[in-house]
Amino acid sequence: MSARHPIISVTGSSGAGTTSVRNTFEQIFRREDVSAVYIEGDGFHAFDRETMRAKMAEEPTLSHFAPRANLLPELEEVFRSYSESGKGRTRAYAHDEVDAARLRVPMGEFTQWEDFPAGSDLLFYEGLHGCVVDNTIDLARYPDLKIGVVPVINLEWIQKLHRDRSIRGYSTDAVTDVILRRMPDYVQTICPQFSWTDINFQRVPMVDTSNPFIARWIPTADESMVVIRFRDPHGIDFSYLVSMIHDSFMSRANSIVIPGSKLDLAMQLILTPMIMQLVERKRRLG
Repeated sequence: MSARHPIISVTGSSGAGTTSVRNTFEQIFRREDVSAVYIEGDGFHAFDRETMRAKMAEEPTLSHFAPRANLLPELEEVFRSYSESGKGRTRAYAHDEVDAARLRVPMGEFTQWEDFPAGSDLLFYEGLHGCVVDNTIDLARYPDLKIGVVPVINLEWIQKLHRDRSIRGYSTDAVTDVILRRMPDYVQTICPQFSWTDINFQRVPMVDTSNPFIARWIPTADESMVVIRFRDPHGIDFSYLVSMIHDSFMSRANSIVIPGSKLDLAMQLILTPMIMQLVERKRRLG
């Protein structure tokens, strides 16, 4: 962790809703005049799309969840470098034609590596591997604020199925194959990270999702509750949060449950003071 160069990490698997969480952080940064540099986890995939397809043909259990399919030592080096000097580099990945036009690279390929602009207040990471810890990698040691975004598994599958079919044009069978391929890495690499996060936001649908592969639509926010778990509840004013968020309640000594439609409000109430504490500490130190 670094007082002069703080890092925020948002970790969640594909379809978990990390992009929506990033949008909330961007609102806070804009409102509070915080200058952030961004890393998208996709930029640290080890292979472009065509190379990854060839690798998966050779190794049927390989997925983007796997550490060996990502440049995790390079990501750890960026975290280390930024925490020490505020410097680092990243690149972006073009998922679709919109990304390709915006980034000016062919679909399924990466941009060139680019250095972070100078003078940022903090680094913001959003992706699959922000808290990986194993025998060779310790990404969890660097972020000052670690957020997990974790819908229950059937809801996560529904979100992935709908996104990949509607936005990326995949068939249900193709997305199902991806889900099955990823399961070992989901269990071994994705799930353990949520033991390292400071706060987890887990959306739980209040409607039947028992067969996610035939679900016609994603459960709405009004059809969901969100469980918010704090790794260290000391200093968290739960009575204030319950009073400010209608129909919320505490389910454990370190957890609060809120209506799904109140997620943005809850994040604003919880995260804004934490972000500003990091930024103000940095600014005091010059």
